[in-house]
Amino acid sequence: MIRSYVKVVAVDAAMNVFYEDSVHFDRDLPEFGTQGGVHVHQDGLTVTSPVLMWVQALDILLEKMRASGFDFSRVLALSGAGQQHGSIYWKAGASRVLTSLSPDLPLHEQLQACFSIHDCPVWMDSSTTAQCRQLEAAVGGAQALSCLTGSRAYERFTGNQIAKIYQQNPEAYSHTERISLVSSFAASLFLGSYCPIDYSDGSGMNLLQIQDKVWAQACLGACAPHLEEKLGPPVPSCSVVGPVSSYYVQRYGFPSGCKVVAFTGDNPASLAGMRLEEGDIAISLGTSDTLFLWLQEPTPALEGHIFCSPVDPRHYMALLCFKNGSLMREKIRDESASGSWSEFSKALRSTEMGNGGNLGFYFDVKEITPEMIGRHRFSPENREVPAFPADVEIRALIEGQFLAKRIHAEGLGYRVLPKTKILATGGASHNGDILQVLADVFGAPVYVIDTANSACVGSAYRAFHALPRVCLVSMECLLYAGGVRGPRRQWRPRPWPHRARQGPPSHLWPETVRSALREPMVLRGGGAGEGASQASAVLGRRLSEDKRISTWREKNIPPSEKALRQEGLKATGWLECSE
Repeated sequence: MIRSYVKVVAVDAAMNVFYEDSVHFDRDLPEFGTQGGVHVHQDGLTVTSPVLMWVQALDILLEKMRASGFDFSRVLALSGAGQQHGSIYWKAGASRVLTSLSPDLPLHEQLQACFSIHDCPVWMDSSTTAQCRQLEAAVGGAQALSCLTGSRAYERFTGNQIAKIYQQNPEAYSHTERISLVSSFAASLFLGSYCPIDYSDGSGMNLLQIQDKVWAQACLGACAPHLEEKLGPPVPSCSVVGPVSSYYVQRYGFPSGCKVVAFTGDNPASLAGMRLEEGDIAISLGTSDTLFLWLQEPTPALEGHIFCSPVDPRHYMALLCFKNGSLMREKIRDESASGSWSEFSKALRSTEMGNGGNLGFYFDVKEITPEMIGRHRFSPENREVPAFPADVEIRALIEGQFLAKRIHAEGLGYRVLPKTKILATGGASHNGDILQVLADVFGAPVYVIDTANSACVGSAYRAFHALPRVCLVSMECLLYAGGVRGPRRQWRPRPWPHRARQGPPSHLWPETVRSALREPMVLRGGGAGEGASQASAVLGRRLSEDKRISTWREKNIPPSEKALRQEGLKATGWLECSE
């Protein structure tokens, strides 16, 4: 159940997708009156979705599959993904209904009276600022909460949503016997009983202690009473939680031995679908830019999110979001390249790596990571300048965007490894010159991949992994098995020039700039202009105070072309293709 639709993907023994279909909430269920699958309330902050719409969408999808002749008897295991952070509130007595479903009736007709909250909060909700501050105060501050749960308090995170419901609708909360995430809710429908929350999706609640993988008692107590019993114990994301309900066996012909593997969130499932390994990065270059990272030893920070890995319970994944993505790139294209991507690319090719020491950060809208606004340009002498020549401006934008991503990734514990691969998707991934800068900044090969169905395909992979005949095969090996489509092309990093001010290895980037980019900055008053000046002053001051900068500029430790070639060839399991 992914935001505006519910979708199914089936894979065969060779892990080829042989069936897919979907139900779109707005189009196929107009009676619920949603836009984009949600209801936006009058305050503009509260955003909810009707629970029964999700149930009815599953009914419709299964009926479409049956009408198409899909052979349910061949389904050996299933898993799924749900939009992260959303929560469902099962009314007292609902468990008895789930365990005694009649195969003669669709699900939505039997579950109408099973929910204490009928319109449930989803990931777009931002109405819980007060509850966020209360939670952070209860555990000793935002950083303490991040170290405990992987993230500082966010309005969309489930614990804060639960706290709001308890405070504003205590009667509904008291009538709730179980609280599910969207993922565990969907799994419960297939199990015919309450499914546990998995570690990975549970990491997006501000409630799970990510190191010990148990509910954090201080967080539970700060949100609502009796919360632990309403959530139930969490389980590893790869857990087989039980056989499919007899309802599906009798109504659709599923085999009684069909295994249900714990469902997880859409972002963790996408990590599985994109087949990341340790040290890899997936970057979506869209309207906003998103980074997916595989981590072994995370360092939770005030920005970004650390989740338990959906693939390996010993490891972690990180998520970083950047609001100034393609819209910012398009603005600079229009201003500096006459609106032409061809001229934009030409400027990237005509300027050297490191941009001759010119550095820029561009935040036309208030950025998430870091919390800043404005355009900030610095000359090789560390002086703030009002403008760059057009070609320098273009490279400063692209290098600055990718340098910021690397800095924030390293702040969460990420390190570029010799085997690191960068997997790019989204609109800007069609521009090879932008991807070449990405490869240069990270010092790792970049591949283009198709992630249109990554969450669904990742769920199918996870289900396949639970089958007995592959239970001894690691998930990483499984995801590189035959039949899986690889990336289309590779961009290799190049050696950096001596005058380059930016670039790998990471210690060549001054700590003053690192801290300026990582430190959240709350801009107050004066509008965007004053905020931009404030941010520029901070960056400029920190740059000018760096006593090591003159010697640092002269350092150059580029890997050899031979080493780069060897590293690229170590990207086992990926197809190396040319355009």
